[in-house]
Amino acid sequence: MSYYDFTEQEKLHMKIQLEHFQLDAHQSMELQKAFTVAKLCQVLAKTKKSNIYPFIDRIIRLVQTLLVSTAIIERAFSAMKIVKTRLCNRIEDDFLSTYLVAYIEKEIA
Repeated sequence: MSYYDFTEQEKLHMKIQLEHFQLDAHQSMELQKAFTVAKLCQVLAKTKKSNIYPFIDRIIRLVQTLLVSTAIIERAFSAMKIVKTRLCNRIEDDFLSTYLVAYIEKEIA
């Protein structure tokens, strides 16, 4: 999801929520103690502020999934680098794709 996936009205609400959230964060000791994204997400849920700031909550959840997505992609490219060496450059795409999926998901397989 990107900035372009939000409607103009949602972007306006998001900007307003961010401004209100900044003011609230300066006054809330719990929010000030949240030094990580995960802790911030927990505090928002615990204090029910995720209901007050749904866009903030949504953005934080998207940021958390981004790290997992990036790691999966990096693992896939690392596996491809191992499998596709100079000697194996002639492997056909279908075979390579099937082999890479099996290699990347070897713990499940």
